[in-house]
Amino acid sequence: MNNDQLTIAGKAYSSRLLVGTGKYKDFDETRKAIEASGAEIITVAIRRTNIGQEPGQPSLLDYLPPSKYTLLPNTAGCYTAEDAVRTLRLARELLDGHDLVKLEVLGDAQTLFPDMPQTLAAAETLVKDGFKVMVYCTDDPIQAKRLEEIGCVAVMPLASLIGSGMGILNPWNLRLIIDNAKVPVLVDAGVGTASDAAIAMELGCDGVLMNTAIAGAQNPVLMASAMRKAVEAGREAFLAGRMPRKLYSATPSSPTGGLIGKA
Repeated sequence: MNNDQLTIAGKAYSSRLLVGTGKYKDFDETRKAIEASGAEIITVAIRRTNIGQEPGQPSLLDYLPPSKYTLLPNTAGCYTAEDAVRTLRLARELLDGHDLVKLEVLGDAQTLFPDMPQTLAAAETLVKDGFKVMVYCTDDPIQAKRLEEIGCVAVMPLASLIGSGMGILNPWNLRLIIDNAKVPVLVDAGVGTASDAAIAMELGCDGVLMNTAIAGAQNPVLMASAMRKAVEAGREAFLAGRMPRKLYSATPSSPTGGLIGKA
């Protein structure tokens, strides 16, 4: 499995689990959970987390240095294309030209459901501006394809609402997106526990991004470890190819030939 790597924007990663850095009690717990997850790509909400824009205050980069992790600045909290573009341009300045970003433009403060017209507009601007855009989107196969055609390096359909922990509510749409995509497809939002992550990988997703499922657990560090194993197991199951589903089967799991009394 060492050569089964996730490649995003030309860079290969051993871990297919991407994790957020918000909602932990402090930066130390964040660090411990990230280490337990095995993640190499970590998301950072520029509007909520200090990575240098607040001099003199504790910085996430002191605990999770860019030399060890690939930072993925995101636009959590943005509700217009203009705000999202402005936020990621700020992140690029703070991170010395870093261009791999996660775009999310929300349409509703209660559900945090993506606003797709604004998302498409922001994606187009950012791609033209030289960003490598990973994009949070609905599980609409047509919208996902349009984002790919714009030039996004990965599409990230929701499994269910952000922070809901409801798991994958529409596996059929995810399969349609996966089957038609030429860029990585990663489930983003809605994962609640390890089995949700495993199912996403068994469906053929290239990876899973999560935050609340780990940070909101009673023991975040232990849950991070569980998620790491679930993603790995789900990926191996997908590559192995599951047995066909049958309503019933008259075929015994052990051969009967050669048994006493059998011809």
